[in-house]
Amino acid sequence: MQAITVRDRNAGLGGLSLTDMPHPHAAENDVIVRVHAAGFTPGELDWPATWTDRAGRDRTPSVPGHELSGVVVELGYGTTGLSVGQRVFGLADWTRNGTLAEYTAVEARNLAPLPADIDHTVAAALPISGLTAWQGLFDHGRLTTGQTVLIHGAAGGVGSIAVQLAREVGARVIGTGRSAARDRALALGVDTFIDLQTQKLEDAGEVDVVFDVIGGDILDRSAALVRPGGTLVTITMPPTVQPKDGRAIFFVVEPHRARLIDLAARVRDGRLKPVVGAVRPLAEAPSAFAPGKRTPGKTIIRVTDDRTGDRS
Repeated sequence: MQAITVRDRNAGLGGLSLTDMPHPHAAENDVIVRVHAAGFTPGELDWPATWTDRAGRDRTPSVPGHELSGVVVELGYGTTGLSVGQRVFGLADWTRNGTLAEYTAVEARNLAPLPADIDHTVAAALPISGLTAWQGLFDHGRLTTGQTVLIHGAAGGVGSIAVQLAREVGARVIGTGRSAARDRALALGVDTFIDLQTQKLEDAGEVDVVFDVIGGDILDRSAALVRPGGTLVTITMPPTVQPKDGRAIFFVVEPHRARLIDLAARVRDGRLKPVVGAVRPLAEAPSAFAPGKRTPGKTIIRVTDDRTGDRS
């Protein structure tokens, strides 16, 4: 099969290449998925798990990408809950070969059934952004109806979903971003937008929850905006500044089949619209990692258009 691989940690983006790889093996409780569409995080080449397994051993050449949508083609021993030919989407393990490949092995519990009326490119944009937004707002931030949440990067992959979920539960939403993102953020439903290039973050006033995807100085300054009893949640780094009389939480997104099913249901009935940006073929994945012009939405890699055996 063909896959995008990395072999040399010092080569950076130059080390990404389209290569031939052996077909993956289905371990116990695994499934093999024929990948139709995949998502990735630009910073993956800096993650230790991209280069080593859980025991710290080198595992190159490794395949990046951790979001996928596709069709089950093989079941490992003991696998239950999924069947061959079933459409699925979800998260690949951080320390195993990922999704920028024609086929990948994934633990069955990390996948959810994908309804027939959701396109693979849309589904591939959901797992990390959707689960991160939900876990950040509700599992860690404990956001409820009537509260105010400040969402940094409100028009980005995670932020755009967080805005929609927060609005759905009846929260007031303040969004931040660059000036070019203002119209997109307002269209998503933010009540107030703060342009971090021209406005003061402190203009947001006190909020119950801050959801940070930026880090650095923005994360530090956000702590002072959390009212007593509130929560600062970030996915970037452990906070160095604590809110007065509040909580500060750093977390890494975790797979959750039931939540993926719930997110897919929201997409089906129009309550949630993932922002898909460029859709590029597998051969162009290395260039998709490269920093360049900012484009709205999440870049998705379409691995195959073959719908043979694609059923719900």
